[in-house]
Amino acid sequence: MLQVNKPTSEINRDFAEADSSPSQTLTSYLEIVRRQFPTMIAIVSACVILALLYLFTAAPQFTSTASMVIDTRKVQLFQQQSVLGDIAVDSATVETQVEILKSENISLAVIRDLHLIDDPDFIGNGGGALGAVLEFAGNLFSDGHAPSEFELTRKALERFEKNRTIKRLGLTYVMEIGFTSKDPQKAARIANAIADAYIVDQLEAKYQATRRASVWLQDRIKELRTQASAAQKAVVDFKTANNIVDTGGRLMNEQQLAEVNSQLVLAHAGTAEAKARLDRMNSILKQDIPDANVADALKNDTIVKLRAQYVDMASKESIWSTKYGHDHLAALNLRNQMAEIKKNIQDELKRIQESYKSEYDIAVTREEAIKSSLANAVSESQLTNQAQVQLRELESNAQSYQAMYDNFLQRYMESVQQQSFPITEARVISAATAPLIKSYPKSLIILGAALFGGLLVSFGVAMARELTDKVFRTTGQVEEELATNCIAILPALAAPGPIASGPIKVGKKSNPEPDFLRYVVDNPLSRFSEAVRSLKVAIDLNSIVRENRVLAVTSTLPNEGKSTLSTNLAQLIAHGGARVILVDADLRNPSLSRALRPDAKSGLVDLVSHKAQLDEVVSVDPQTGLTILPAGITSKLLHTNEVLASKPMRDLVALLRSRYDYVVVDMPPMAPVVDVRVTSSFVDSFVFVVEWGKTKIDVVRHNLRGAPEIQDKLLGVVLNKADTKLLARYESYHGRYYYQKYYARYGYVE
Repeated sequence: MLQVNKPTSEINRDFAEADSSPSQTLTSYLEIVRRQFPTMIAIVSACVILALLYLFTAAPQFTSTASMVIDTRKVQLFQQQSVLGDIAVDSATVETQVEILKSENISLAVIRDLHLIDDPDFIGNGGGALGAVLEFAGNLFSDGHAPSEFELTRKALERFEKNRTIKRLGLTYVMEIGFTSKDPQKAARIANAIADAYIVDQLEAKYQATRRASVWLQDRIKELRTQASAAQKAVVDFKTANNIVDTGGRLMNEQQLAEVNSQLVLAHAGTAEAKARLDRMNSILKQDIPDANVADALKNDTIVKLRAQYVDMASKESIWSTKYGHDHLAALNLRNQMAEIKKNIQDELKRIQESYKSEYDIAVTREEAIKSSLANAVSESQLTNQAQVQLRELESNAQSYQAMYDNFLQRYMESVQQQSFPITEARVISAATAPLIKSYPKSLIILGAALFGGLLVSFGVAMARELTDKVFRTTGQVEEELATNCIAILPALAAPGPIASGPIKVGKKSNPEPDFLRYVVDNPLSRFSEAVRSLKVAIDLNSIVRENRVLAVTSTLPNEGKSTLSTNLAQLIAHGGARVILVDADLRNPSLSRALRPDAKSGLVDLVSHKAQLDEVVSVDPQTGLTILPAGITSKLLHTNEVLASKPMRDLVALLRSRYDYVVVDMPPMAPVVDVRVTSSFVDSFVFVVEWGKTKIDVVRHNLRGAPEIQDKLLGVVLNKADTKLLARYESYHGRYYYQKYYARYGYVE
C-alpha cells in the first residue's frame, strides 16, 4: 500500500483544490494551452488553410438590392375610393405582400420576361469544377432525352428562388428585394425585374377586379334606374289623387300650420309683455313720487321734468323750513307748488296706465284670434294625416332607389376611371444597381469563423488529449500520484554523442552494434549524464539516513530503460573511482547479459548454486573499472523467484557488500513477474524507472500498491526517455532553454 502520511506536495494539492479560484482555473487552462500548443496550432492552421482554399476556389457572388414601399397615400387626381373598398395597410398586409413577392406567379413572370430558361446559370449545375462534376454525373445517369420546357422552367424556378431574398425592413412598410448572381449586372437586372413584375401583377389584379365589378355594376344600374323611375312616378300620382300640393318641399297645410303656430307664439309673447308693462305701471301708481330709475325706464320727458322740479323744490323747502321755521310763508308756498307737481305726475302716470291697458287688451284679442285659426288648421291637417303617411312612405322608397342608383353610378364611373388610370400602392424607392463588392463569400467572416471554429475545435481536442493523457509527464504527477520523489528525468537518446561510442569491451568483443550502455562515459557532459549524476547524488544523500549500498533498478513494464539506467549508473559511479559491481538479476530476460557479456557461460545462477566462484564469472571494464556479473544460463530455470529469495542469494549479496562499495542490481519488471518483491530483504533501495509519456499512471500505481515492501524502500522514481522539446511545455524549467547555453560550450547541445 501507499504511505499513509501524505507528502508536502499532496497536502499542497489538497489545499489548492479546497481553495481554488478563478485565477487558478485560468492558469490551469493556460497550462493546457501551453502543453497542447502545437496540436492547437496545427488544427487552427488546418481550418484557416481550408478557409483560404475555399475562398480561392469559390466563385464570387454579387447581390443587388431594390427597395419598394407600400404607400398608403392615394393619388386623388386619378383615383377615388376603390370600388372594392380600401383595406387599411397594417403589419399583416405588409407581410402578405412579402409572400406575394415570393410567390411562383411573380418568379415565373420574371423567368418568362428575361428568358432565364436559356441562361446556363439557371438550367446548369452552378458552374465551376463542382458544377462540371454534377453535370457529368447527371449526363451519365440520364435516360438520354432532352428536358422539356416545363422541366427547364421548374429547374430555373428552383435556382431562381434559391438566389432570391425578400424581406421586410423592421416594422416599416418597406420591402427589400435582393438577388444574388455571379454577374453583378444580371443581379441588378433581375432584382429590378422582380419589383416591376410585382407592380404589374398588382395593377393587373386591380384591373381584373375593377373590370368584373364594372360589368356587374352595369346590370345593377339598369335595374336600379327602372326601380327609381317607378318610385318617383308613384309619388307624383299619389299627390295628384289626394290634391296634395308641394311648396318648397313641404305640403301646403303643413306650411300654413307652421306659420299659424309661429304667429301664436309671437302673439302670446306680445300679450305677456303688455301685461308686464301694465302690472309695472300699477305698482308705480302706488308710489307718491316715482324714483329716478322708474322715471328713466318710462322714457317720458314730462314725468322726468316734473320729478326734477319736485326734487328741487323739496330741497329748497327743507332749507327754508330749517332756516325760518316750518310755518314760514315761503315754505308754505314751496309745499303748495310741490303738491301741484305731484298731482301732475299722478295724472301723467294714469294716462300712461290707460295706454298700457289698451295695448294689453289688443294683444289678448289678437292671441285669441290666432288660437282660433290654429284650431281650424289643426282640424284640417287631421283630415290629410293618412294621406301624408302614405306619401312619406312613397317618397322614402323613391329616395332610397334614387340614392342606390346614384351610388352605383358613382362606383361605376370610378371603376371606369381606374381602368383608364391604373394606380398601385407599391412603388420602387430605390432601384437595384450593379454591386461593386462581392457579397459572397465574405472573406473576413469566413476567415474569422474558420479561426474561431479552429480555436474551439483545437481547445476541445486539447482538453480531450489532456483527459485521455493518463501517463507520467511531470515530477509533480509522480509526487501526487505515487507519493514519492521524482529523482531525475532522463532525456531520450536519439543517437550517440560526438565521442565514438560502442559496447563495453570486457574480454572478447561483444555486441558490435552501437548502443547507449556507455553513454555517460562517451558523453560525460550531456544532459543524460547530468540526470544520472543527480540520481547518484540522491543515493549518497539517502546514505546519511540508512545504508544505501545495494541498489536495485526496476520498472513496471519491459523496455522502459531500466537496464540502460542501471548500466550507466554503475559506470558513472565506477568511473568516479568507487568499487562497483553491476549484477544482472533479470533471470527471465537477461538482456543486460546479452548486451555486455554475450559469450558468458556462467554467472549469477552458478554462484547461487555453488557451481562457480565469484572471480570466475565476473569481468572488469578496463576503462571505468566496473565489475559485471552476468545472469548466466537461465533458460532452464522455472522458478526464478525461488533463486532470488534463497539463502545462497542473500549470502552472495553479503559477500558483494564486503568487496564493493556499491552493488547495482538490474531487476526484472514488476508487472510480468514477482521476482522483485522477494529481493526486498537484501536490497537497500529501489530505483523505479517509468517511461515518460508512455507508461500508464494506473498501471504503476497498481503495481506499487501491491508491493508495500518495495514502496517502503523506494528511493524514488526516474522518468526515462523524456522528449525534451515536449517536456518544456509541461515543466518549463526542464526545457532546453536552461541547458543549451551551458552545453553549447562543449558541443553537447540536445
